[in-house]
Amino acid sequence: MKTVRNSLARAVAFSTAFAVAGPVLADLTQEQVAKLGNELTPVGANPNGNEEGTIPAWTGGLTTPPEGWDPEQGYADPFPGDQVLFTITRDNLDQYRDNLSEGQIALLKKYDNFKMPVYQTRRTAALPEEVYANIKEQADKVELQGFGVKNLNGSNVPFPIPENGLEAIWNHNVRYLGGGVDRKYNWFPVRANGDYYKVGFHEKRVFDENMDRQSENRLLNYMAEFTNPPTLEGTIQLVHEPIDQVKEVRSAWIYNVGQRRVRRAPDLAYDNANDGTEGLRTTDQFDAYNGAPDRYNWELKGKKEIFVPYNTYKLSDKSLSYEDILETNTINSDLMRYELHRVWVVEATLRDDSSHIYGKRTFYLDEDSWSVLMEDAYDTRGDLWRASLHGLIQFYDAKVPWYRFNLFHDLNNGSYLISNLANEVEDPWEFGVKGRYIEFQPDALRRRGR
Repeated sequence: MKTVRNSLARAVAFSTAFAVAGPVLADLTQEQVAKLGNELTPVGANPNGNEEGTIPAWTGGLTTPPEGWDPEQGYADPFPGDQVLFTITRDNLDQYRDNLSEGQIALLKKYDNFKMPVYQTRRTAALPEEVYANIKEQADKVELQGFGVKNLNGSNVPFPIPENGLEAIWNHNVRYLGGGVDRKYNWFPVRANGDYYKVGFHEKRVFDENMDRQSENRLLNYMAEFTNPPTLEGTIQLVHEPIDQVKEVRSAWIYNVGQRRVRRAPDLAYDNANDGTEGLRTTDQFDAYNGAPDRYNWELKGKKEIFVPYNTYKLSDKSLSYEDILETNTINSDLMRYELHRVWVVEATLRDDSSHIYGKRTFYLDEDSWSVLMEDAYDTRGDLWRASLHGLIQFYDAKVPWYRFNLFHDLNNGSYLISNLANEVEDPWEFGVKGRYIEFQPDALRRRGR
Protein backbone atom coordinates (compact mmCIF):
# COMPACT_ATOMS: atom_id res chain seq x y z
CA MET A 1 0.00 0.00 0.00
CA LYS A 2 1.39 3.40 -0.93
CA THR A 3 1.93 5.91 1.82
CA VAL A 4 -1.24 7.90 2.47
CA ARG A 5 -0.58 11.55 1.78
CA ASN A 6 -1.49 14.10 4.39
CA SER A 7 -4.06 15.78 2.17
CA LEU A 8 -5.70 18.06 4.69
CA ALA A 9 -2.39 19.23 6.12
CA ARG A 10 -1.82 21.02 2.83
CA ALA A 11 -4.97 23.04 3.51
CA VAL A 12 -4.00 24.06 7.01
CA ALA A 13 -0.30 24.18 5.99
CA PHE A 14 0.56 23.89 9.63
CA SER A 15 -0.07 27.62 9.79
CA THR A 16 -2.06 27.09 12.96
CA ALA A 17 1.03 26.08 14.95
CA PHE A 18 1.00 28.35 17.97
CA ALA A 19 2.37 28.05 21.49
CA VAL A 20 0.16 29.40 24.24
CA ALA A 21 1.44 30.64 27.56
CA GLY A 22 -0.80 33.59 28.32
CA PRO A 23 -4.14 35.27 27.65
CA VAL A 24 -5.60 34.77 24.18
CA LEU A 25 -9.05 35.85 23.08
CA ALA A 26 -11.34 34.15 20.57
CA ASP A 27 -11.69 36.19 17.40
CA LEU A 28 -13.82 34.08 15.06
CA THR A 29 -15.64 36.09 12.45
CA GLN A 30 -19.24 35.55 11.45
CA GLU A 31 -17.95 34.17 8.15
CA GLN A 32 -15.96 31.51 10.02
CA VAL A 33 -18.89 30.62 12.25
CA ALA A 34 -21.12 30.26 9.17
CA LYS A 35 -18.84 27.45 7.93
CA LEU A 36 -19.97 25.18 10.78
CA GLY A 37 -22.47 22.69 9.41
CA ASN A 38 -21.63 23.75 5.84
CA GLU A 39 -18.01 23.84 4.68
CA LEU A 40 -17.10 22.22 8.00
CA THR A 41 -18.98 19.68 10.11
CA PRO A 42 -20.87 21.09 13.13
CA VAL A 43 -17.80 20.42 15.33
CA GLY A 44 -15.34 21.97 12.88
CA ALA A 45 -14.02 18.89 11.05
CA ASN A 46 -13.41 18.56 7.33
CA PRO A 47 -16.53 16.77 6.03
CA ASN A 48 -14.80 15.58 2.86
CA GLY A 49 -12.91 12.36 2.29
CA ASN A 50 -9.25 12.31 1.32
CA GLU A 51 -7.91 12.15 -2.23
CA GLU A 52 -7.06 8.45 -2.01
CA GLY A 53 -10.54 7.48 -0.86
CA THR A 54 -9.15 5.80 2.27
CA ILE A 55 -10.97 8.31 4.48
CA PRO A 56 -14.65 8.76 3.52
CA ALA A 57 -16.82 11.84 3.80
CA TRP A 58 -18.65 12.48 7.07
CA THR A 59 -22.37 12.00 6.45
CA GLY A 60 -23.81 12.57 9.91
CA GLY A 61 -22.27 9.72 11.89
CA LEU A 62 -23.96 6.75 13.55
CA THR A 63 -27.13 7.85 15.33
CA THR A 64 -29.25 4.69 15.66
CA PRO A 65 -28.57 1.33 17.35
CA PRO A 66 -28.38 -1.88 15.32
CA GLU A 67 -31.75 -3.50 14.69
CA GLY A 68 -32.93 -5.54 17.66
CA TRP A 69 -30.30 -4.09 19.98
CA ASP A 70 -30.80 -4.46 23.76
CA PRO A 71 -28.71 -2.28 26.13
CA GLU A 72 -28.11 -5.26 28.41
CA GLN A 73 -26.12 -6.99 25.69
CA GLY A 74 -23.54 -4.20 25.71
CA TYR A 75 -22.66 -2.09 22.69
CA ALA A 76 -22.95 -4.55 19.83
CA ASP A 77 -20.70 -4.11 16.80
CA PRO A 78 -22.77 -2.31 14.12
CA PHE A 79 -20.29 -3.50 11.47
CA PRO A 80 -19.96 -7.26 12.08
CA GLY A 81 -19.22 -7.95 8.41
CA ASP A 82 -16.15 -5.70 8.21
CA GLN A 83 -12.96 -7.61 7.46
CA VAL A 84 -9.32 -6.80 8.21
CA LEU A 85 -7.79 -5.01 5.22
CA PHE A 86 -4.21 -5.58 6.35
CA THR A 87 -2.25 -5.91 9.60
CA ILE A 88 0.68 -3.71 10.57
CA THR A 89 3.44 -5.62 12.37
CA ARG A 90 7.07 -5.18 13.30
CA ASP A 91 8.04 -6.66 9.94
CA ASN A 92 6.14 -4.21 7.72
CA LEU A 93 5.89 -1.07 9.84
CA ASP A 94 8.25 0.89 7.58
CA GLN A 95 5.62 0.66 4.85
CA TYR A 96 3.15 2.58 7.05
CA ARG A 97 5.54 4.66 9.17
CA ASP A 98 4.24 8.00 7.87
CA ASN A 99 0.80 7.18 9.27
CA LEU A 100 1.92 5.94 12.70
CA SER A 101 2.70 7.72 15.94
CA GLU A 102 6.07 7.39 17.64
CA GLY A 103 4.34 5.44 20.40
CA GLN A 104 2.85 2.93 17.97
CA ILE A 105 6.23 2.46 16.29
CA ALA A 106 7.85 1.82 19.67
CA LEU A 107 5.16 -0.72 20.63
CA LEU A 108 5.49 -2.56 17.31
CA LYS A 109 9.24 -2.77 17.74
CA LYS A 110 9.15 -3.80 21.40
CA TYR A 111 6.41 -6.46 21.59
CA ASP A 112 5.97 -9.49 19.35
CA ASN A 113 2.25 -9.65 20.17
CA PHE A 114 1.49 -5.99 19.44
CA LYS A 115 -0.15 -5.85 16.02
CA MET A 116 -2.47 -3.39 14.32
CA PRO A 117 -5.36 -4.91 12.32
CA VAL A 118 -6.60 -2.16 10.00
CA TYR A 119 -10.22 -1.93 8.86
CA GLN A 120 -12.08 0.40 6.54
CA THR A 121 -12.61 3.86 7.97
CA ARG A 122 -16.08 4.70 9.28
CA ARG A 123 -16.72 8.21 10.53
CA THR A 124 -19.34 7.33 13.15
CA ALA A 125 -18.98 10.27 15.57
CA ALA A 126 -22.24 12.19 16.08
CA LEU A 127 -23.79 14.48 18.70
CA PRO A 128 -27.39 15.61 19.30
CA GLU A 129 -28.67 18.44 17.12
CA GLU A 130 -29.16 20.72 20.11
CA VAL A 131 -25.47 20.36 20.97
CA TYR A 132 -24.51 21.30 17.42
CA ALA A 133 -26.73 24.37 17.68
CA ASN A 134 -25.10 25.37 20.97
CA ILE A 135 -21.60 24.99 19.49
CA LYS A 136 -22.45 27.34 16.64
CA GLU A 137 -24.28 29.83 18.84
CA GLN A 138 -21.35 30.30 21.21
CA ALA A 139 -18.44 29.87 18.74
CA ASP A 140 -17.67 33.60 18.59
CA LYS A 141 -18.32 34.20 22.28
CA VAL A 142 -16.10 31.71 24.16
CA GLU A 143 -12.67 33.05 25.08
CA LEU A 144 -9.44 31.80 26.51
CA GLN A 145 -8.56 33.69 29.65
CA GLY A 146 -5.02 32.76 30.56
CA PHE A 147 -5.15 28.98 30.71
CA GLY A 148 -8.88 28.93 31.46
CA VAL A 149 -12.09 29.34 29.48
CA LYS A 150 -14.60 32.18 29.72
CA ASN A 151 -18.24 32.29 28.54
CA LEU A 152 -18.63 28.52 28.10
CA ASN A 153 -22.29 27.54 27.87
CA GLY A 154 -22.55 23.84 28.70
CA SER A 155 -20.30 20.92 27.76
CA ASN A 156 -19.64 20.93 24.02
CA VAL A 157 -16.91 22.15 21.63
CA PRO A 158 -15.95 25.72 22.58
CA PHE A 159 -13.35 26.20 19.82
CA PRO A 160 -14.52 24.34 16.69
CA ILE A 161 -12.01 26.28 14.58
CA PRO A 162 -8.98 26.23 16.91
CA GLU A 163 -6.19 28.74 16.53
CA ASN A 164 -3.75 27.13 18.96
CA GLY A 165 -3.06 23.99 20.96
CA LEU A 166 -4.66 25.22 24.16
CA GLU A 167 -7.99 25.72 22.40
CA ALA A 168 -7.73 22.21 20.95
CA ILE A 169 -7.12 20.51 24.30
CA TRP A 170 -9.98 22.47 25.85
CA ASN A 171 -12.22 21.01 23.15
CA HIS A 172 -11.35 17.58 24.53
CA ASN A 173 -11.70 18.57 28.19
CA VAL A 174 -15.22 19.98 27.96
CA ARG A 175 -16.64 17.92 25.06
CA TYR A 176 -20.20 16.65 25.27
CA LEU A 177 -20.52 13.26 27.01
CA GLY A 178 -24.27 12.95 27.32
CA GLY A 179 -24.84 15.48 30.08
CA GLY A 180 -24.44 12.83 32.77
CA VAL A 181 -23.38 9.19 32.97
CA ASP A 182 -23.73 6.40 35.54
CA ARG A 183 -21.47 3.45 34.76
CA LYS A 184 -19.69 0.48 36.27
CA TYR A 185 -16.48 -0.89 34.81
CA ASN A 186 -13.22 -2.64 35.61
CA TRP A 187 -9.58 -1.86 35.09
CA PHE A 188 -6.49 -4.04 35.31
CA PRO A 189 -2.85 -3.20 36.05
CA VAL A 190 -0.91 -5.91 34.19
CA ARG A 191 2.71 -6.47 35.16
CA ALA A 192 5.47 -7.43 32.72
CA ASN A 193 5.24 -11.09 33.79
CA GLY A 194 1.50 -11.17 32.96
CA ASP A 195 0.22 -11.02 36.55
CA TYR A 196 -2.75 -8.73 37.10
CA TYR A 197 -5.60 -7.93 39.46
CA LYS A 198 -9.06 -6.46 38.93
CA VAL A 199 -10.20 -3.06 40.12
CA GLY A 200 -13.96 -2.50 40.21
CA PHE A 201 -15.30 1.04 39.86
CA HIS A 202 -18.76 2.63 39.98
CA GLU A 203 -18.73 6.17 38.66
CA LYS A 204 -21.36 8.84 38.38
CA ARG A 205 -20.50 12.13 36.70
CA VAL A 206 -23.06 14.83 36.03
CA PHE A 207 -22.27 17.98 34.07
CA ASP A 208 -23.49 21.24 35.48
CA GLU A 209 -26.22 21.65 32.84
CA ASN A 210 -27.84 18.44 34.14
CA MET A 211 -27.83 19.48 37.80
CA ASP A 212 -30.91 20.72 39.65
CA ARG A 213 -28.84 23.69 40.77
CA GLN A 214 -26.08 25.28 38.70
CA SER A 215 -22.78 26.42 40.21
CA GLU A 216 -20.54 29.22 38.99
CA ASN A 217 -17.46 27.98 37.11
CA ARG A 218 -18.53 24.33 37.51
CA LEU A 219 -18.00 21.87 34.65
CA LEU A 220 -19.17 18.69 36.38
CA ASN A 221 -19.73 16.84 39.65
CA TYR A 222 -18.17 13.42 40.08
CA MET A 223 -18.71 10.59 42.60
CA ALA A 224 -17.00 7.21 42.30
CA GLU A 225 -16.67 4.16 44.54
CA PHE A 226 -14.22 1.27 44.44
CA THR A 227 -15.98 -2.11 44.48
CA ASN A 228 -12.82 -4.24 44.17
CA PRO A 229 -10.19 -5.30 45.35
CA PRO A 230 -10.86 -5.72 49.09
CA THR A 231 -8.05 -3.30 49.98
CA LEU A 232 -9.88 -0.50 48.14
CA GLU A 233 -13.50 -1.63 48.38
CA GLY A 234 -15.71 1.08 49.87
CA THR A 235 -13.28 3.93 49.17
CA ILE A 236 -15.24 6.81 47.60
CA GLN A 237 -14.06 9.85 45.67
CA LEU A 238 -15.93 13.13 45.25
CA VAL A 239 -14.79 15.82 42.81
CA HIS A 240 -16.10 19.28 41.98
CA GLU A 241 -14.55 20.01 38.59
CA PRO A 242 -14.23 23.71 37.70
CA ILE A 243 -14.20 24.97 34.14
CA ASP A 244 -11.25 27.26 34.81
CA GLN A 245 -8.94 25.27 37.11
CA VAL A 246 -6.41 28.07 37.32
CA LYS A 247 -8.97 30.53 38.65
CA GLU A 248 -10.40 27.88 41.00
CA VAL A 249 -8.53 24.68 41.83
CA ARG A 250 -10.28 21.33 41.68
CA SER A 251 -12.02 20.43 44.93
CA ALA A 252 -11.76 16.75 45.86
CA TRP A 253 -12.55 14.55 48.84
CA ILE A 254 -12.01 10.87 49.67
CA TYR A 255 -13.93 8.67 52.07
CA ASN A 256 -11.50 6.19 53.60
CA VAL A 257 -13.40 3.05 54.62
CA GLY A 258 -10.70 1.94 57.06
CA GLN A 259 -10.67 5.22 58.95
CA ARG A 260 -14.38 5.86 58.30
CA ARG A 261 -13.73 9.53 57.67
CA VAL A 262 -13.81 12.04 54.83
CA ARG A 263 -10.67 14.00 54.02
CA ARG A 264 -9.69 16.53 51.42
CA ALA A 265 -7.71 15.13 48.50
CA PRO A 266 -5.59 17.90 46.94
CA ASP A 267 -3.42 15.29 45.23
CA LEU A 268 -6.20 14.33 42.77
CA ALA A 269 -4.60 16.46 40.08
CA TYR A 270 -1.71 16.73 37.62
CA ASP A 271 0.88 13.92 37.81
CA ASN A 272 -0.16 12.31 41.07
CA ALA A 273 -0.84 8.58 40.79
CA ASN A 274 -4.31 7.12 41.39
CA ASP A 275 -5.16 4.26 43.73
CA GLY A 276 -5.23 0.89 41.99
CA THR A 277 -3.21 1.96 38.95
CA GLU A 278 0.28 0.88 40.05
CA GLY A 279 1.41 4.35 39.00
CA LEU A 280 0.76 3.58 35.32
CA ARG A 281 -1.65 6.48 34.88
CA THR A 282 -1.35 10.00 36.23
CA THR A 283 -4.43 11.80 37.48
CA ASP A 284 -4.47 14.07 34.42
CA GLN A 285 -4.51 10.99 32.14
CA PHE A 286 -7.90 9.86 33.41
CA ASP A 287 -10.31 10.00 30.45
CA ALA A 288 -7.16 10.39 28.27
CA TYR A 289 -6.60 13.95 29.53
CA ASN A 290 -8.30 16.17 32.08
CA GLY A 291 -7.71 19.06 34.42
CA ALA A 292 -5.82 22.32 34.45
CA PRO A 293 -3.50 22.74 31.45
CA ASP A 294 -1.31 25.41 33.03
CA ARG A 295 1.87 23.36 33.48
CA TYR A 296 2.47 23.10 29.73
CA ASN A 297 2.90 25.24 26.65
CA TRP A 298 0.52 23.93 23.99
CA GLU A 299 1.34 23.91 20.29
CA LEU A 300 -1.05 23.00 17.50
CA LYS A 301 1.06 21.15 14.92
CA GLY A 302 -1.70 20.72 12.34
CA LYS A 303 -3.60 17.70 11.04
CA LYS A 304 -2.25 14.33 10.02
CA GLU A 305 -3.67 11.05 8.76
CA ILE A 306 -2.94 8.36 11.37
CA PHE A 307 -4.07 4.80 12.02
CA VAL A 308 -5.95 5.16 15.31
CA PRO A 309 -8.09 2.85 17.50
CA TYR A 310 -11.62 3.57 16.29
CA ASN A 311 -14.98 1.75 16.34
CA THR A 312 -13.41 -0.74 18.74
CA TYR A 313 -16.71 -2.52 19.40
CA LYS A 314 -15.13 -5.99 19.55
CA LEU A 315 -14.03 -5.25 23.10
CA SER A 316 -17.70 -4.69 24.06
CA ASP A 317 -18.60 -8.31 23.38
CA LYS A 318 -20.20 -9.71 26.54
CA SER A 319 -19.18 -13.23 25.53
CA LEU A 320 -15.54 -12.26 26.12
CA SER A 321 -14.02 -12.91 29.51
CA TYR A 322 -11.26 -10.69 30.80
CA GLU A 323 -8.88 -13.62 30.34
CA ASP A 324 -9.66 -13.45 26.60
CA ILE A 325 -8.54 -9.83 26.52
CA LEU A 326 -5.51 -9.63 28.82
CA GLU A 327 -2.10 -10.79 27.59
CA THR A 328 1.47 -10.10 28.60
CA ASN A 329 2.73 -6.63 27.52
CA THR A 330 -0.52 -5.62 25.79
CA ILE A 331 -4.11 -6.70 25.24
CA ASN A 332 -5.16 -9.27 22.62
CA SER A 333 -4.38 -7.52 19.33
CA ASP A 334 -6.94 -9.62 17.42
CA LEU A 335 -9.68 -7.79 19.34
CA MET A 336 -8.44 -4.36 18.25
CA ARG A 337 -9.59 -2.26 15.32
CA TYR A 338 -7.57 0.55 13.74
CA GLU A 339 -8.79 2.93 11.07
CA LEU A 340 -7.19 5.77 9.13
CA HIS A 341 -8.49 9.10 10.42
CA ARG A 342 -7.44 12.72 10.34
CA VAL A 343 -6.30 13.87 13.75
CA TRP A 344 -5.16 17.14 15.20
CA VAL A 345 -1.62 16.80 16.56
CA VAL A 346 -1.07 18.80 19.74
CA GLU A 347 2.29 18.99 21.49
CA ALA A 348 2.54 19.94 25.15
CA THR A 349 5.95 21.00 26.47
CA LEU A 350 6.55 21.40 30.19
CA ARG A 351 6.89 25.04 31.24
CA ASP A 352 10.17 26.11 32.82
CA ASP A 353 8.42 27.16 36.02
CA SER A 354 6.39 23.93 36.39
CA SER A 355 6.94 20.31 37.35
CA HIS A 356 5.49 17.08 35.98
CA ILE A 357 6.81 13.56 35.39
CA TYR A 358 6.23 14.09 31.66
CA GLY A 359 8.49 16.65 30.02
CA LYS A 360 6.71 16.49 26.68
CA ARG A 361 3.43 14.98 25.52
CA THR A 362 2.04 14.52 22.04
CA PHE A 363 -1.73 14.16 21.79
CA TYR A 364 -3.68 12.97 18.75
CA LEU A 365 -7.23 14.36 18.75
CA ASP A 366 -9.99 12.97 16.54
CA GLU A 367 -11.23 15.70 14.18
CA ASP A 368 -14.80 14.36 14.36
CA SER A 369 -15.19 14.22 18.15
CA TRP A 370 -12.24 16.13 19.67
CA SER A 371 -11.45 13.04 21.76
CA VAL A 372 -7.80 12.26 22.46
CA LEU A 373 -7.20 8.96 20.66
CA MET A 374 -3.53 8.50 21.51
CA GLU A 375 -0.78 10.06 23.60
CA ASP A 376 2.99 9.73 23.47
CA ALA A 377 4.49 10.77 26.81
CA TYR A 378 8.19 11.60 27.21
CA ASP A 379 10.21 11.85 30.41
CA THR A 380 12.04 15.03 31.39
CA ARG A 381 15.17 13.84 29.55
CA GLY A 382 13.24 13.66 26.29
CA ASP A 383 12.98 9.86 26.04
CA LEU A 384 9.70 8.23 25.01
CA TRP A 385 8.35 6.62 28.18
CA ARG A 386 4.68 5.76 27.77
CA ALA A 387 2.34 5.19 24.84
CA SER A 388 -1.42 5.38 25.36
CA LEU A 389 -4.25 4.20 23.11
CA HIS A 390 -7.88 5.23 23.63
CA GLY A 391 -10.34 3.20 21.58
CA LEU A 392 -13.36 5.23 20.52
CA ILE A 393 -16.87 3.96 19.83
CA GLN A 394 -20.12 5.74 19.12
CA PHE A 395 -22.56 5.13 21.97
CA TYR A 396 -25.35 5.13 19.44
CA ASP A 397 -28.30 5.23 21.84
CA ALA A 398 -26.97 8.41 23.49
CA LYS A 399 -25.31 10.06 20.47
CA VAL A 400 -22.04 10.20 22.37
CA PRO A 401 -18.59 9.33 20.96
CA TRP A 402 -16.53 8.08 23.91
CA TYR A 403 -14.03 5.43 24.92
CA ARG A 404 -14.45 1.69 24.89
CA PHE A 405 -11.08 1.39 26.61
CA ASN A 406 -8.10 3.41 27.83
CA LEU A 407 -4.79 1.57 27.45
CA PHE A 408 -1.55 2.87 28.97
CA HIS A 409 1.76 1.13 28.08
CA ASP A 410 4.96 1.66 30.04
CA LEU A 411 7.78 1.12 27.54
CA ASN A 412 10.43 0.95 30.26
CA ASN A 413 9.12 -1.86 32.43
CA GLY A 414 6.77 -3.72 30.05
CA SER A 415 3.64 -3.28 32.18
CA TYR A 416 0.32 -1.73 31.14
CA LEU A 417 -3.03 -0.56 32.47
CA ILE A 418 -6.31 -1.28 30.66
CA SER A 419 -9.42 0.56 31.85
CA ASN A 420 -13.15 0.96 31.06
CA LEU A 421 -13.82 -2.73 30.41
CA ALA A 422 -17.40 -3.83 31.11
CA ASN A 423 -17.52 -7.32 29.62
CA GLU A 424 -18.30 -8.95 32.96
CA VAL A 425 -20.49 -6.09 34.22
CA GLU A 426 -24.25 -6.71 34.08
CA ASP A 427 -25.61 -3.18 34.50
CA PRO A 428 -25.86 -1.12 31.28
CA TRP A 429 -24.24 2.30 31.20
CA GLU A 430 -26.78 5.11 31.57
CA PHE A 431 -26.45 8.43 29.73
CA GLY A 432 -28.45 11.61 30.22
CA VAL A 433 -28.32 11.15 34.00
CA LYS A 434 -29.52 14.06 36.13
CA GLY A 435 -28.03 15.07 39.46
CA ARG A 436 -29.00 16.83 42.67
CA TYR A 437 -26.69 19.36 44.28
CA ILE A 438 -27.10 17.76 47.69
CA GLU A 439 -25.86 14.33 46.56
CA PHE A 440 -22.48 15.74 45.48
CA GLN A 441 -21.52 17.31 48.80
CA PRO A 442 -18.98 16.00 51.37
CA ASP A 443 -21.80 15.18 53.82
CA ALA A 444 -23.34 12.91 51.19
CA LEU A 445 -19.99 11.20 50.80
CA ARG A 446 -19.92 10.49 54.52
CA ARG A 447 -23.49 9.16 54.54
CA ARG A 448 -22.81 6.94 51.55
CA GLY A 449 -19.68 5.60 53.21
CA ARG A 450 -21.60 4.57 56.31
